[in-house]
Amino acid sequence: MKLSQIKALLKTVATVSFKLPNGELVPAHFHVTEVGKITKNFIDCGGTIRNEALVGFQLWTANDTEHSLKPQKLIDIIELSEKKLQIEDHEVEVEFQDTTIGKYAIGFDGTHFLLLNKLSDCLAKDKCGIPEEKQKIQLVDLSQTGNTCTPGGGCC
Repeated sequence: MKLSQIKALLKTVATVSFKLPNGELVPAHFHVTEVGKITKNFIDCGGTIRNEALVGFQLWTANDTEHSLKPQKLIDIIELSEKKLQIEDHEVEVEFQDTTIGKYAIGFDGTHFLLLNKLSDCLAKDKCGIPEEKQKIQLVDLSQTGNTCTPGGGCC
C-alpha cells in the first residue's frame, strides 16, 4: 500500500490499529517511532543493478499503556516526514518487534491496518538456473464429456 493510500484511510478511521498476520492486534499503546525514506541499491544474483525505494514505519510498544496514537497525529507525523525528508509516494514497509524485528507490507480490512508477511524471492530466475514452475492443469474425467475412446472404436 502506498503512503497516499494510508493517509487517505487515516482520515476515515476513529482509531489507528495494526493487526499481525496471526490475527493478534499490536497493543493499542504502540508508538510510531520512525517514518522514513528507505533506499536500497543492490545487484541481484544475475548481475542486474537494482534500486528500490520504500517508506518505512517503525512500530514500538513500551510500558506506557495509557498512550494511544490518534489518526490525525499520525497524519501530522507523515506530513512532517514528507516535507523534511522529501519522501515520495512509495509503498510502505512496517517494522515491528515480535520475536525478532519483522518487516511487513501493509493492507487494510476496513477497520485495521494489516501487517502482511513479506517473502524473499530471486529476481533473476532466468539467469541463475531456477526452473520455471510448471503450470498445474486439471485433468477432467473424459468419460463425462462424451470424448471417450473404446477398444476398436477407431479414435486412436
